[in-house]
Amino acid sequence: MVIPLEDLKKLIVTAGLINEKKFADIELYAKNAEVSLEDALVEKNVITDEKLGLLIGDFLKIPFVSLSRIAIDNNVFNTVPERIARKQKVIAFEKVPEGIKLAMANPTNTLLIELLQKKTGSKIIPYLSTDRDIYNTLYIYRKDLQKTMDTLLREVTSKSNTSLVDAPVERIVDLIIKYANQDKTSDIHIEPQEKSSLVRFRIDGVLHDVLVLPKNLHDQVITRIKVLARLRTDEHLTAQDGKMRIKLEDENLDIRVSILPIVEGEKVVLRLLSTHAKQFSLLDLGMSQKDLAVVTKAFSRSFGMVLSTGPTGSGKSTSIYSILKILNIREKNITTVEDPVEYRLKGVNQIQVNVKTGLTFANGLRSILRQDPNIVFVGEIRDNETAGIAINAALTGHLVLSTLHTNDAATTLPRLIDMKIEPFLVASTVNVIIAQRLIRKICDMCKASYTITRETLLQNISAEMIQKHFSDKQELRIYKGMGCKVCHFTGYAGRIGLFEVLEVTAKVKKLILEKEESDIIGKAAVEDGMITLLEDGLDKVIRGVTTIEEVLRVTKVES
Repeated sequence: MVIPLEDLKKLIVTAGLINEKKFADIELYAKNAEVSLEDALVEKNVITDEKLGLLIGDFLKIPFVSLSRIAIDNNVFNTVPERIARKQKVIAFEKVPEGIKLAMANPTNTLLIELLQKKTGSKIIPYLSTDRDIYNTLYIYRKDLQKTMDTLLREVTSKSNTSLVDAPVERIVDLIIKYANQDKTSDIHIEPQEKSSLVRFRIDGVLHDVLVLPKNLHDQVITRIKVLARLRTDEHLTAQDGKMRIKLEDENLDIRVSILPIVEGEKVVLRLLSTHAKQFSLLDLGMSQKDLAVVTKAFSRSFGMVLSTGPTGSGKSTSIYSILKILNIREKNITTVEDPVEYRLKGVNQIQVNVKTGLTFANGLRSILRQDPNIVFVGEIRDNETAGIAINAALTGHLVLSTLHTNDAATTLPRLIDMKIEPFLVASTVNVIIAQRLIRKICDMCKASYTITRETLLQNISAEMIQKHFSDKQELRIYKGMGCKVCHFTGYAGRIGLFEVLEVTAKVKKLILEKEESDIIGKAAVEDGMITLLEDGLDKVIRGVTTIEEVLRVTKVES
């Protein structure tokens, strides 16, 4: 912690963000969840990461810098060696006549400042930055994986009487996983081809070819992964699933392993479950203050349902986990039934679905209700039986959180009725529905503005919607990424959520009871103040967070 606990407490309470009792609750949560107090304050939606940094910087009389908002020259960046930057949590971000501006997680570390002044031969001008911002910026140190691997393999084959058969497979696998984690990869694909082995990273929802290995190394790499995941190394003709944990410099990385035999050999997909991915608050995920207030009101009730909807990979589970972290206090018994359990939440009882032993969502939920829970999270409502038990649990004094596969918020209500749930039960139990998508953010390192005409927008967006968000302007200034090394020349780096939050108001309840179609329910919700996915997307376009093309790709709007 950069400042003493008492000083941080005084700052937060004096700013009127929370009272002393709430601060003590968050302090206890941080201790039990084994996270920093700063992270706990952000996760509980007390304050944003940037505002917390500004508050502490003002207290220390040290300037604060938000690294995510500036472009950093590579030459300046590399004045601090990567090893020191990662270990000490510092980043050189600007060179001025007076010296080098240095973002630091702890700018009061005078010994480090003196050391870097000697090493660089320049005066160090300290700035405060948050741990999270520094971690997200360290990927600029990324080197090309293919070049690194080629150098390693050349070193192996250059030794006398050494062939690729003797390649250090452990180091190869570790390098692939380390680079994937630095690139914020969600999945690693290792695919056997006719003459080679192809490694691809899924970054921001898009697959990128990052490495080609010699074919004769493929089986060795697969065997190494099987050993780490405790799978059968002598089985090559059936699918296998497992998990493993890799110790990295700053975290223990949990990885789900899926192996599938295809024509050319065995293909592996590794799902990386980084602890950094679960440190997001709902505000970090892109939810507006207005929507957050509606969602907070819904999950603050002691009963009812909070549903998150959207297609696979739209961030539903991450949003639910963010809510669970807010609700996770010692006075509450929180139990979940999931398939799979993606992240471990300290203090939460998490059950893994196991169909082979008869532990389905429905059976698991029945058992949970005999365990005296306050809050229940059902990973997914897949069938009528699970839906019925979840609704009854919400009706009998439990807060139930779950996910559902529907295209938008309004469609969820008729979908539940299709699952044989009586309309009056749906109307009386569902508190709020959060529909969401994930969109790519414009890369901050190569962001540039440009103008687009109103006529161009009219090709994809209705005149009414353009008028609402862009008024009468004939030319509009928006942003895009030009493409650089940091963003793999895509113009995008990172993702953020689009949200559509439907509160079940008296008007919506009446329409549910009348079994109205989703279009009519959606229209009534908009009249009550709901912001649609498209509107949330256009707001993020105006603010320079994403592009028009990305919003249209994700929302698939036609008019």
